[in-house]
Amino acid sequence: MKIVLLFISTMFLMTGCSDDGNTVSGPTTSSNYVFVACEGNFGSSDGTVYVIDEYGNTSNIGSLGDVVQSVEVHGNKLFVIVNNSHRIMVYDISESGISEPGIEVLTGDSSPREMVVLNDKVYFTNWNTQDVKVLNLFTYQIESSLMLGGLPEDIITDGVNLFVSIPNLALYDQNLGSSVVKIDPVSMSVLETYEVGLGPESLLMFNDEVYIARKNYSNDWYTTYYGSSKISGGLVTSSDYGAGVACGGSILVSNNSVYRTYDGGIAPLDGNLEINALGRIGDYGSAIYHAEEINGYIWLGLTDNTVRVMNSSGEEINLYSVGAYPGDFAVWNNQD
Repeated sequence: MKIVLLFISTMFLMTGCSDDGNTVSGPTTSSNYVFVACEGNFGSSDGTVYVIDEYGNTSNIGSLGDVVQSVEVHGNKLFVIVNNSHRIMVYDISESGISEPGIEVLTGDSSPREMVVLNDKVYFTNWNTQDVKVLNLFTYQIESSLMLGGLPEDIITDGVNLFVSIPNLALYDQNLGSSVVKIDPVSMSVLETYEVGLGPESLLMFNDEVYIARKNYSNDWYTTYYGSSKISGGLVTSSDYGAGVACGGSILVSNNSVYRTYDGGIAPLDGNLEINALGRIGDYGSAIYHAEEINGYIWLGLTDNTVRVMNSSGEEINLYSVGAYPGDFAVWNNQD
């Protein structure tokens, strides 16, 4: 794989809006940042990462390419996958912000998707090459890969092994894949394959169990079917919600319970993986694109190019204007 190293320039200066709507400009420092992956419009190379500091100031890292798919923080590094530009960008983070232009790692037209960091290596899924690749964080070289029987999507770790969802057997096949694989990151081999139901996409590790948000489509693409599954002690349980359920693709933990995006907000799953509609918080219609819990609050990326922050009661406490299709979040906290 080709790797391009770029020189590090001066620290990024934060510019944005304060809570009273007044513009704040000039250098600032912050003990934490939230990074928002804004995909941009497919084919337009306008994907960006927005940066929100602890005071609510926002800024962004230029145009990074075609479809900014995911972001991840490890130590004082920010990793950004740019899917349709087939690259990973790496930036240094400090209290002053991020350092540009960073490091660019080209992935060889692999169509990278999601990533996780384990033992100083980035493991990331790829559609075009249908594999998991390994980026060494000491050499910034892609050192190995593991072929899989389909197009892998999400990837998580329990601290020892990797779990990867495979929602597609072929490109754009209505999510006809049905497996989650457990991978040994040392030998890069598949240890177990779990059949969890059609369309496994987002994964969540909670209490040593793997939760899976599933979604698949009818042959004509007009009907969407949803479901959830769980892997616990090697056993799989599933619940299918059927067609027409106003269910999104994000799965997260809040208040020590597992939630899915549902009907314009998030709703908890019960012990049988059924959606507790009465427990839903938030009411944003069909605009929710992604949801995560960050420091006790629910962060929502909306299709109107905003990020909304809710408390546990569903009250909106912050709103930020960002780029198109905010689809992932990552958090940096100063450890010094």
